[in-house]
Amino acid sequence: MPLLIPPDTTPPLTDTLQLFRRGGEMGDLMSAYDWDAHPLGNPVYWPENLKANIRLMLNSGFPMFIWWTKELYMFNNDAYIPALGKKHPQALGSVAPEMWAEIWDQIEGIVADILQHGNKFYAENLLILLDRKGYLEETYWTFSYSPIFDDDDAVAGIFCACHETTALVLGQRRLKSLNDLSEELNQAQSLEQVGQKSCDILHENLNDLPFSLLYLNNETGTEAHLVGRSGNIKGAYIPDVVNLREQDAPWPLAQVQEEKKRLVIDLSDLAGHFDCDDGVPVIPRQAVILPVKRPDQGHVIGFFISGISARQEYNEAYEGYHNLVAGQIATSIASVQNRQNIIRQKQYLNEIFQQAPVGITMLRGREYVVEIANQSVCEIWRVNQQDVLGKPILDFIPEAADQGFIALLDGVMSTGVPFVANELPLVLERNGVLETVYLNFVYHPLRDAQGFITGIIAVAIDISEQVAARQKIEVINRELLATNADLDNFVYSASHDLKAPISNIEGLVHALQDFLPDDTSTSNDVQLFLMHIENSIERFKRVVTDLTQVTKIQREAGEDIALVDVADVISEVCLDFAPTIAAIGAQVETDISPDSLVQFSAKNLRSIVYNLLSNALKYYAPDRTPQIKISTAVTPENLVLTVADNGLGIDQAGESKIFSMFKRLHDHVEGSGIGLYIVKRIVENAGGRIEVESKVSKGATFRVYFKH
Repeated sequence: MPLLIPPDTTPPLTDTLQLFRRGGEMGDLMSAYDWDAHPLGNPVYWPENLKANIRLMLNSGFPMFIWWTKELYMFNNDAYIPALGKKHPQALGSVAPEMWAEIWDQIEGIVADILQHGNKFYAENLLILLDRKGYLEETYWTFSYSPIFDDDDAVAGIFCACHETTALVLGQRRLKSLNDLSEELNQAQSLEQVGQKSCDILHENLNDLPFSLLYLNNETGTEAHLVGRSGNIKGAYIPDVVNLREQDAPWPLAQVQEEKKRLVIDLSDLAGHFDCDDGVPVIPRQAVILPVKRPDQGHVIGFFISGISARQEYNEAYEGYHNLVAGQIATSIASVQNRQNIIRQKQYLNEIFQQAPVGITMLRGREYVVEIANQSVCEIWRVNQQDVLGKPILDFIPEAADQGFIALLDGVMSTGVPFVANELPLVLERNGVLETVYLNFVYHPLRDAQGFITGIIAVAIDISEQVAARQKIEVINRELLATNADLDNFVYSASHDLKAPISNIEGLVHALQDFLPDDTSTSNDVQLFLMHIENSIERFKRVVTDLTQVTKIQREAGEDIALVDVADVISEVCLDFAPTIAAIGAQVETDISPDSLVQFSAKNLRSIVYNLLSNALKYYAPDRTPQIKISTAVTPENLVLTVADNGLGIDQAGESKIFSMFKRLHDHVEGSGIGLYIVKRIVENAGGRIEVESKVSKGATFRVYFKH
């Protein structure tokens, strides 16, 4: 009932100002309000308990309001203004059922119970759909309604202290959604599972996500394929494939892919493509498209599309929730892709491992249990692959225990130092027969994430065939060495034994010359005959001398080694051939590198230079001036001596025979054909080599490589 004010009473202004003093914005509004025109009348005449409650309310920082009399006239403090939204300031003095018409069906019974029976009411996180921003907004409140009694102990109004918990409730709900998403997606094994599982979980939170769609790009990034959906969206809004090069697609995914940021779009024509139900009673007016990016690259791999609730403001918290959902999906996709890549890599590595031409095995623990073993190592062990996996190595190779292999494994496990073996024999018993296998292998420690040694990886090569072949060659070489030694002994003996007969023949020829009458010995025929005999004897003597030289080279190999200056040797040999050089008009050029020093036998080096220069002078081309160049070059591995000429040259097709004993390059000059053979033996006995390049009528180049 309105308060009646005596017409002859003028309320004191100071009392009115005192009531609303220090009441903030609402206190000022109440002071300025024309209460005389309001059914409650001037505040001076209000009941004291109303004034007391208004002063308490205005001076509180907690949201409060008062509904007075059974008409429920409204008062509130500053802290309650956000709850009113667009209803402020018209709510002051208004009737609550009219001002809160959108929720009156929900609270009418509560209010009636308080007014009629004086009961209090308390609620926590109660959903109340308020029209304070131009739409029905999903809000949550914790509040208490308390009766206000007049002096006659009758209920005169309602006092409410309240607190909005919308942010808390929405936050908890969204956090649960994210937790569920994370837990479920951890179990996903494929991209298809990520897509549909994501949307299935998000379907449980229709209040925040009225619908959701998840698209993933193809490998070329030209199309996005639908892999998950939730909600009651239908028709043209859920294409299976979106062409990312088309601008008129149902969803502007191409724009989001290019800009790589969130895009909010209006859904004014969604009405025919969305079915409302109890879960989503209102058609979403907007949707958001978020790029799904690989966490480690920022590359767009898909798109998450979600409806925006028509009963919520799309604020920073709502945006953050969408970002977290898209981020969780991106993380799960990346995780699945990484797992798939790891599986592919493992399969690829396993294929390589199984096909490797060397034996590979991994042994775990002190019992050396076979964790993996490829076919090659099983062939070395002479066992089947399926018979060794998961078993200690001594279970199937017990004979290895007494051959030192376990001690080698123990050493690597204890020290962490790898062990490398070459041509180590392993005796295996198969079907009662002992078989020796020769192995090159490496034992390398395996460590866990903390660096502790947990096993050994072994890589082995069966070189039994190579060892057998080498041993066979060694036997042949020993036989050849013995034969060569016998041959050298024969040549040595023969060269010495032939000296006496040659000397005797030479003496008999001289005696014959003395015996012949003068007229006979001076005849041209006899002189020619005696000259042929003497030339044959000289050639025979040279052959015997060369054979002696060959045996001396073999017998004296490694003797008389010293640091020799090659330049000095070349100068001495050139000086020896000075008359020959002058006689044929040859031009000899030398180009000696600094530090042309070599550890070598001086007389053997002289023999090499002597033979090569002799051949260059001997086999010159008569139609041009002989030109000979002797040079040296120093490399990290060798000292290279080169003797090049422009002489007759050699047919290199018979290169393998050039350095043979008694091989003559040309027949128009004297020679035994043993010089290049001697050079080759000298060089190779010292660990070097000799090479030749030549063309017939162009000249020849000999290169001798001396080891440092």
